[in-house]
Amino acid sequence: LVRGIPPIRSRRGPRRRRPAKLHADKGYDYDHLRGWLRERGIAHRIARKGVEPSQRLGRHRWVVERTVSWLSGCRRLHRRYERKAEHFLAFVGIAAALIGHRRLAK
Repeated sequence: LVRGIPPIRSRRGPRRRRPAKLHADKGYDYDHLRGWLRERGIAHRIARKGVEPSQRLGRHRWVVERTVSWLSGCRRLHRRYERKAEHFLAFVGIAAALIGHRRLAK
């Protein structure tokens, strides 16, 4: 997933090829993942199993989970009915545009 992130435009300087930091829950608490991120210079914040509570990471994750719940409100996107990934991504784009329009109209 991290490898698939496209280059990020920045206002000055070259495009960033990787994220600056990564937040993850306890499901990603593995030493080899932490080492892989460290080799690439990505700061990580991964909760450790049995040590840290999940509430601290929740402050950053709620934005993503809220957006996914908005998209799952669209019936066609709730289950992936499309056979081609391009069609599914097109419907995700349309749903995101409609959600943004509704939010701006309020």
